[in-house]
Amino acid sequence: MLFSLKTVDNMSSINFNAAQTPDFPADSSFVYELTAIGRPGFTIGILANLRLGKHTDFRIVPALSFGERALNYNILTYKNGTSKFIEIEKNITSTLLQFPVEFKYRSKRLNNMAAYVVGGATYTLDLASQKKAQANTNDITVKINRNDVMLEVGAGFDFYTNFFKFGVQAKMGYGLTNMIKKEGNIYTDVIDRLNSKFFLLSFTFE
Repeated sequence: MLFSLKTVDNMSSINFNAAQTPDFPADSSFVYELTAIGRPGFTIGILANLRLGKHTDFRIVPALSFGERALNYNILTYKNGTSKFIEIEKNITSTLLQFPVEFKYRSKRLNNMAAYVVGGATYTLDLASQKKAQANTNDITVKINRNDVMLEVGAGFDFYTNFFKFGVQAKMGYGLTNMIKKEGNIYTDVIDRLNSKFFLLSFTFE
C-alpha cells in the first residue's frame, strides 16, 4: 500500500509560521522534500464468480484490508535566527472495506494450467480513516478521506487439481480520488493531490 502524490507549485518557497507547526519548535518552516513510503499489508476476501462465456467471467471480490502508509517530510526550520533541517514521518493507518467488480479473460487450458488477465473497478471505505480524528494540538495527524474509487488491472494463472482450483494473481490498483484533507498546516498544505496506489499479490481457492 502506498500513495502517489503531487506537491503544490513552488513548495519550498511557502513559509509556514509557528501556529502551523505546533509539533516542533520553529518561528518559520519550509518543506524542501516530500516523499510517499509504501508498507506491506494484508487482505482477506471472498470470491464470487459468474461464467459469462467459455473464456470470460464476471467476479465480485469483497475484501477487508489492513495496512499502513507514510509521508516523509524534509523541513528547513528557523528558530531565533538559527536554521536546521529536520525529518518527520507521518504514518497513516488504514482498515479498508473493498468492493471490487472485475472481468476475467482466461486463455485455453493447457494440461492443468491456464493464464488470465483481469480488469475492473473497486470502491473502498476506510474504517480507520483519520479524517474525523481528534487532533492533538501538539501532534498533527495527517487525515485522509474515507471513500475512494480505484481502477485495477492484473494477470495470473489458474492451476487445476482434482478437488479445487488454485490461482496466483498480481494486480495493480490506482485511486481516482484526491484523498488529502487540507487543514491549514505544514503537512497538508504542501500537497496538491494524494492518490492511493496498491500492488496486490493474491492466492485464491475455488
